[in-house]
Amino acid sequence: MRWPVAVVAGLVVSVAVPVPRQAWAAPCLGAQPVVSAVPAELKAYAPARLAGLATGAGVRVAVVDSGVDARHPQLKGHVAAGRDFLRNEFAGRRDCVGHGTGVAGIIAAGADAGSGVQGLAPGATIVPVRVSEQQDIDESATSSGGSAQTFAQGIRWAAGPGRAQVINISLVMPQESEAVQSAIAEAVAAGVIVVAAAGNDGPDAGVVFPADYPGVIGVGAVGADGLRASYSQVGEHVDLVAFGDVTVASPVAGHQVVQGTSFATPFVTATVALLKQRFPRESAAQITRRLLRSVDPAPGGARSDEYGYGLLNPYRALTEEAGPVVAAAPNVVTAPRRAANSSEWVRAGWFAAGGAGLAVLAGVVAVVVGRGRRRGWRAGHDRMPG
Repeated sequence: MRWPVAVVAGLVVSVAVPVPRQAWAAPCLGAQPVVSAVPAELKAYAPARLAGLATGAGVRVAVVDSGVDARHPQLKGHVAAGRDFLRNEFAGRRDCVGHGTGVAGIIAAGADAGSGVQGLAPGATIVPVRVSEQQDIDESATSSGGSAQTFAQGIRWAAGPGRAQVINISLVMPQESEAVQSAIAEAVAAGVIVVAAAGNDGPDAGVVFPADYPGVIGVGAVGADGLRASYSQVGEHVDLVAFGDVTVASPVAGHQVVQGTSFATPFVTATVALLKQRFPRESAAQITRRLLRSVDPAPGGARSDEYGYGLLNPYRALTEEAGPVVAAAPNVVTAPRRAANSSEWVRAGWFAAGGAGLAVLAGVVAVVVGRGRRRGWRAGHDRMPG
């Protein structure tokens, strides 16, 4: 299922909506069948193996999205009240379109005896921040759309009163917004780790925001074969990639199969939550270094616009101390990011089959070159399949 794109006050915000473009008047998404098998992405990421190291316990993760349906059996007890800036209500625990619920489930859904679907960080607390659920909206379509100001409000609240330590943003804007950029800068300056999707309009679409802002970790998507998904946008805003064709929690109950960088992003967010629990004394910069230096090699060498620094490997992130540091820490002001590309091709399919066993590229030292990007250490973009 591809998810359409939502426009916020003239700025495009990708929101995965599990209904056709012409069916916006249809009823809210209801319960779906339960998926009993273990999806391919979870066979690779092995959440049961991660649980022996960390579960994300004590870490608050804000999901700035379409809300989160707290009724889902695997999310009960995992979702705080949050805030609804779309309806100006004091709770974000409703989700008509299912996008935010799917994202939250990838992060924190608990294990269920009847299903192979679960989150990577089931001990984390989801803080839902509802800002948009519309596909194409403008200034006159505010009932389900929101605006850039609403988006910024939600980010600022998450990093402040929401007490989030990590913020997941599976929404994108094709144009910049001073309000959103300011809110992101404040969150990063406060030590909050922000993870954002790289966009779903393919390799020719260019950069998107907020993934391209300083200090944001930008996430692209790969398919089950470990190769870049055709819809995943490319560029310097991509810091790493994760599986984007996945099975997620649906509103009310059950699961659905979706695709997009929106759904690759929460795998990275969940890994950050695990790292926050396992290394509680480390700064946001140190956590980010652990994340980026533990990735598995991808086509393009040490750094490429398609794969960033490589393929997410949660187990290595939690266990490895050695390996080249391939990226600088997030910084709101400076932007050291690009590394010299290596000619060595390591098949990404190996990662899909067993990424935890891949060796770090021997002798590769990332040469970080400032390219004038405003992004600190350069994050990635997200685009939602639409």
